[in-house]
Amino acid sequence: MEKEQIQKEFARQADRMASAPAFRSTIVLEHMAAAVAACPGGRVLDLACGPGIVAEAVAPFARELVGVDLTPEMIRLAEQRFIDSGLTNGRFLVAPAEQLPFSDDSFDVAVTRLSLHHFLDVHRVLAELRRVMAREGMLIVADVISAEDPGEADLHNALEQLRDPTHVRMLSRTILRSKLENSGFAVLSEESWDQERRFGEWAQIVGDPNRTAPLLQVMKSLAHCRQQAGINLREVSDEVYFTHTWLLVKATCRKG
Repeated sequence: MEKEQIQKEFARQADRMASAPAFRSTIVLEHMAAAVAACPGGRVLDLACGPGIVAEAVAPFARELVGVDLTPEMIRLAEQRFIDSGLTNGRFLVAPAEQLPFSDDSFDVAVTRLSLHHFLDVHRVLAELRRVMAREGMLIVADVISAEDPGEADLHNALEQLRDPTHVRMLSRTILRSKLENSGFAVLSEESWDQERRFGEWAQIVGDPNRTAPLLQVMKSLAHCRQQAGINLREVSDEVYFTHTWLLVKATCRKG
């Protein structure tokens, strides 16, 4: 998808994303804030910061917080969030994740949530993160992962792509770890948990019935056929439910 199309799609989603309960889940925010707090006084990069929800959570533990996103509307919302919260140690700018406008070794900590599955070249993004991070800097990645089974993962990702054309691919736990390690990071720890999702709230975020109405019928048919797509897809009382599995990884940046 072209840059302009990505910006247009996320501009559409920005306000709904900022208020969606799924994006305000405390478990991710608490984990990221704790990781940043363990590096007191550091300079923190929030990659693909969106409307600034993560940035707001971690900024109190940072000397400076810099948020980057490709979509101007997301940057506007993040800036407004900091104004409303009285936070003064943040700044936000529009920039591509593959070409960050920072010098080498600029950040002590980098955080990114729900971003990797939107990138065509995850390795390139991770390599760019590694470049701008200080030696032994800390990276905290949190994203939904796919099943290890390739067929289930393919079906899961197809459903996500039908809902949101900016979606590229959710990675399995094994592949995500491998990409981190191959990009110069050493994984220190990981934690996973399940998040129950309801079709209605998931569809509401993109706000496009032309996509989500037929997708609902597809997912109902899959559930009837007991095709779970690696996400425990099921129908209960005419509502479709499924389970997103999150993985939060802490990794240190290896230089040289």
